[in-house]
Amino acid sequence: MTKVTKLKTGSALEKKSSYSRLVCVDNLIFVSNTAGRCPDTKVIPDDLEEQTLQVFANIERALKAVESSLADVVMTRVFIQDPKDAMVVMGIFGEKFKGIDPATTVSCPPLSSSIYRVEIEVTAYRGASSAENVTINLGQS
Repeated sequence: MTKVTKLKTGSALEKKSSYSRLVCVDNLIFVSNTAGRCPDTKVIPDDLEEQTLQVFANIERALKAVESSLADVVMTRVFIQDPKDAMVVMGIFGEKFKGIDPATTVSCPPLSSSIYRVEIEVTAYRGASSAENVTINLGQS
Protein backbone atom coordinates (compact mmCIF):
# COMPACT_ATOMS: atom_id res chain seq x y z
CA MET A 1 0.00 0.00 0.00
CA THR A 2 1.27 3.47 -0.89
CA LYS A 3 2.35 5.65 2.02
CA VAL A 4 2.18 9.46 1.84
CA THR A 5 4.11 11.47 4.42
CA LYS A 6 3.60 15.24 4.73
CA LEU A 7 6.20 17.27 6.58
CA LYS A 8 5.23 20.54 8.27
CA THR A 9 7.82 22.93 9.69
CA GLY A 10 5.45 25.17 11.61
CA SER A 11 5.78 28.09 9.21
CA ALA A 12 2.86 30.51 9.22
CA LEU A 13 2.76 30.45 5.41
CA GLU A 14 2.43 26.65 5.33
CA LYS A 15 -0.64 26.91 7.57
CA LYS A 16 -2.18 29.91 5.79
CA SER A 17 -1.58 28.49 2.30
CA SER A 18 -2.37 24.86 3.19
CA TYR A 19 0.84 23.30 1.93
CA SER A 20 3.57 21.01 3.21
CA ARG A 21 7.32 21.70 3.16
CA LEU A 22 7.82 18.16 1.90
CA VAL A 23 5.58 15.40 0.60
CA CYS A 24 6.96 11.89 0.33
CA VAL A 25 5.04 9.29 -1.70
CA ASP A 26 6.76 6.00 -0.91
CA ASN A 27 10.36 6.81 -1.99
CA LEU A 28 9.55 9.81 -4.20
CA ILE A 29 10.15 13.06 -2.31
CA PHE A 30 8.99 16.55 -3.28
CA VAL A 31 10.41 19.51 -1.35
CA SER A 32 8.52 22.78 -1.83
CA ASN A 33 10.25 25.90 -3.09
CA THR A 34 12.42 26.78 -0.10
CA ALA A 35 13.67 30.19 0.99
CA GLY A 36 16.53 31.07 3.32
CA ARG A 37 14.56 31.89 6.46
CA CYS A 38 16.16 30.31 9.53
CA PRO A 39 13.44 28.19 11.17
CA ASP A 40 14.74 28.94 14.69
CA THR A 41 15.26 32.72 14.48
CA LYS A 42 12.84 33.46 11.59
CA VAL A 43 15.59 35.69 10.15
CA ILE A 44 16.46 35.80 6.45
CA PRO A 45 20.12 36.77 5.96
CA ASP A 46 20.75 39.78 3.71
CA ASP A 47 24.04 38.26 2.50
CA LEU A 48 23.48 36.17 -0.64
CA GLU A 49 25.91 33.39 0.31
CA GLU A 50 24.45 33.09 3.83
CA GLN A 51 20.92 33.06 2.43
CA THR A 52 21.80 30.36 -0.11
CA LEU A 53 23.47 28.23 2.57
CA GLN A 54 20.36 28.61 4.75
CA VAL A 55 18.18 27.46 1.84
CA PHE A 56 20.29 24.31 1.64
CA ALA A 57 20.19 23.82 5.42
CA ASN A 58 16.39 24.02 5.31
CA ILE A 59 16.17 21.51 2.46
CA GLU A 60 18.65 19.15 4.13
CA ARG A 61 16.68 19.32 7.39
CA ALA A 62 13.47 18.36 5.59
CA LEU A 63 15.11 15.51 3.68
CA LYS A 64 16.74 14.15 6.84
CA ALA A 65 13.31 13.99 8.52
CA VAL A 66 12.28 11.36 5.94
CA GLU A 67 15.62 9.50 5.99
CA SER A 68 16.98 11.08 2.83
CA SER A 69 19.66 13.62 1.89
CA LEU A 70 20.91 15.82 -0.92
CA ALA A 71 22.61 12.70 -2.31
CA ASP A 72 19.15 11.39 -3.27
CA VAL A 73 18.14 14.54 -5.19
CA VAL A 74 17.38 13.88 -8.88
CA MET A 75 15.83 17.22 -9.96
CA THR A 76 16.15 20.83 -8.82
CA ARG A 77 14.56 24.12 -9.72
CA VAL A 78 16.54 27.20 -8.73
CA PHE A 79 14.86 30.61 -8.65
CA ILE A 80 17.20 33.61 -8.34
CA GLN A 81 15.67 37.06 -7.94
CA ASP A 82 18.48 38.99 -9.66
CA PRO A 83 20.33 37.44 -12.62
CA LYS A 84 23.55 39.11 -11.36
CA ASP A 85 23.42 36.74 -8.36
CA ALA A 86 23.32 33.58 -10.48
CA MET A 87 27.04 32.79 -10.45
CA VAL A 88 27.30 33.08 -6.65
CA VAL A 89 24.23 30.90 -6.08
CA MET A 90 25.26 28.34 -8.68
CA GLY A 91 28.79 28.20 -7.25
CA ILE A 92 27.36 27.12 -3.89
CA PHE A 93 24.91 24.85 -5.69
CA GLY A 94 27.81 23.21 -7.52
CA GLU A 95 29.63 22.55 -4.25
CA LYS A 96 26.54 21.03 -2.62
CA PHE A 97 25.72 18.80 -5.59
CA LYS A 98 29.25 17.83 -6.67
CA GLY A 99 29.11 14.21 -7.78
CA ILE A 100 25.31 14.08 -7.46
CA ASP A 101 24.62 16.04 -10.66
CA PRO A 102 20.81 16.30 -10.60
CA ALA A 103 18.82 17.55 -13.56
CA THR A 104 18.42 21.29 -12.97
CA THR A 105 16.41 24.27 -14.12
CA VAL A 106 17.56 27.79 -13.23
CA SER A 107 15.44 30.87 -13.79
CA CYS A 108 15.33 34.46 -12.59
CA PRO A 109 11.68 35.35 -12.00
CA PRO A 110 10.38 37.81 -9.44
CA LEU A 111 9.98 36.03 -6.09
CA SER A 112 7.17 36.66 -3.62
CA SER A 113 9.24 39.25 -1.71
CA SER A 114 12.36 41.25 -2.47
CA ILE A 115 14.00 39.88 0.70
CA TYR A 116 14.15 36.44 -0.93
CA ARG A 117 17.22 36.43 -3.15
CA VAL A 118 17.10 32.71 -3.95
CA GLU A 119 14.67 29.84 -3.54
CA ILE A 120 15.24 26.20 -4.43
CA GLU A 121 12.84 23.31 -4.96
CA VAL A 122 13.99 19.70 -5.16
CA THR A 123 12.70 16.28 -6.07
CA ALA A 124 14.47 13.30 -4.57
CA TYR A 125 14.16 9.55 -4.73
CA ARG A 126 15.02 7.89 -1.42
CA GLY A 127 17.79 5.42 -2.16
CA ALA A 128 19.00 7.07 -5.39
CA SER A 129 22.37 7.66 -3.76
CA SER A 130 22.94 3.93 -3.33
CA ALA A 131 21.50 2.90 -6.71
CA GLU A 132 23.68 2.07 -9.69
CA ASN A 133 24.51 5.37 -11.37
CA VAL A 134 25.49 5.55 -15.04
CA THR A 135 26.68 8.73 -16.72
CA ILE A 136 26.35 9.13 -20.46
CA ASN A 137 28.40 12.04 -21.80
CA LEU A 138 27.29 13.28 -25.24
CA GLY A 139 29.58 16.29 -25.19
CA GLN A 140 33.30 16.85 -25.15
CA SER A 141 35.10 16.88 -21.82
